[in-house]
Amino acid sequence: MDKPYFRQLFAPMLKNPVFVQGLPGFGNVGKIAAHLLIRFCGAKPFAELFSPYFPDYVSVDSDGICRLPKYEFYAAPMEKNDFIIMTGDTQPSLEDVVAHYELCGDILDFAIKSGCGLVITLGGAPSSEDKSQVYVAATSPRLAVDFMEKGAVIYSKGRIVGATGLMLGLAQEKGLDGVCLLGTTTGFQADRGAGFAVFKFLMKALGNEVK
Repeated sequence: MDKPYFRQLFAPMLKNPVFVQGLPGFGNVGKIAAHLLIRFCGAKPFAELFSPYFPDYVSVDSDGICRLPKYEFYAAPMEKNDFIIMTGDTQPSLEDVVAHYELCGDILDFAIKSGCGLVITLGGAPSSEDKSQVYVAATSPRLAVDFMEKGAVIYSKGRIVGATGLMLGLAQEKGLDGVCLLGTTTGFQADRGAGFAVFKFLMKALGNEVK
C-alpha cells in the first residue's frame, strides 16, 4: 500500500447527508460522541479507508484476529437529517503535515461525492476547570452565530489541531459549510461525559432532541 484507498461495502441511499467526523484526540471526546451518534441513529458501516500514513501496528480482537488501522464511514437515513458518520482508530502523526492534508482532502472529496454540503467535526478542548461546555468554530459568521444561539460558546483560543481543525479549513476551501464542536475535557483519559455533552448538543442543534 503506497497511498490511501477506500473500500466501499455498499452504496447507501441518502438525501443531502450531513457529514460528521469524530476521531481520537483530547479526551477521545470526538470519537465517543461519534459512536454515540452511530448507536442513536442505528447507522450501518458502508465504507472504509486504509492509509500508509496510519501508525505501524495492527489491532487484535478477543479472538486473536488482527486488522489494519482504518477509518470507518457509517450511513444513517433519518427523518430530519441523513448522516454520514466517520470515526476510526487513530490519526497520522501531528508532525506529518502532508499526511493530514492528503487524508483530509481525500475524505472531503468522498463527502462531496456522497452529496454532503455540511461538515461537522467533533473533538475535545483542554480545560483546567471541571465545567461542561461546548465550543463552536465555523467556516462563516452565520454558522457560528447560529450554533451560538443554540447554546454553544464561540471558540476564540487560536488553534484546533489535527483532522478536527484541518477538515474545517479544507472544507471552506472546497466551498462546503463547516462547523467544529468541542467539548471541554480536563485530561487525556477518555471523557465520556464530554463526549455525551457534544453528542447531545449536536442532536439539539440539528433538531433531534435527546432526552
